[in-house]
Amino acid sequence: MDTDLLQLTGLEARIAAMVAPPLADMGYELVRVSVLGRDTPTIQIMADRADGSLIGVADCESISHAVGAVLDVDDPIPGAWNLEVSSAGIDRPLTREKDWNRFSGHLARAETNMPIDGRKRFAGIVLGAADGHGRLRVEDGSEVALPLADIRKARLVLTDALIAASAQMAGVVHDEDEAAVPKLDPEKPVTRQADGRQKGAKVGGAKVGGGKTAKKPGRKTH
Repeated sequence: MDTDLLQLTGLEARIAAMVAPPLADMGYELVRVSVLGRDTPTIQIMADRADGSLIGVADCESISHAVGAVLDVDDPIPGAWNLEVSSAGIDRPLTREKDWNRFSGHLARAETNMPIDGRKRFAGIVLGAADGHGRLRVEDGSEVALPLADIRKARLVLTDALIAASAQMAGVVHDEDEAAVPKLDPEKPVTRQADGRQKGAKVGGAKVGGGKTAKKPGRKTH
């Protein structure tokens, strides 16, 4: 498993350890794992290609089948569960040290679990990461080092510069009136949701959206 994800604990850490190796064999990287809900938990898997480019709906389908098979065998969650697989999106979360280095120079927001210099929320330009800390240049021009293991959440802010940089790794279209800024193709689906039961039966649909996932009632066999 990517050592940058070791700050995960409990069930999420166990699931990450299970699914990261087969995803790596398929050419993908695990970006984030979340488990939401109690009675019928939803396992959220966020992934990228190993080269950092965004995944499409076909990739999400492949990941869904692979992850579902692993969860069927290792059975970390008894009873019914839902599986949701998505691309990290353009305004992606920064969950690993490599994310902070890859997107150095772009605007991000971060929140820590414990206060740093009297505050928990930060916004600024990403300056990279090293020695377990992500660095930001904040509003007043000063630099702050955030312990990666103590970051509650961190995400890029959608800007024209970020869209332009991401366009090199995704399908783009150009508006004739706005040729200076490439835009993601609105017809290119990037998210897939799969509905599963204990043995991982998957049903669902795909939808475009900046990191948003469409909830679709799943069909379960009994």
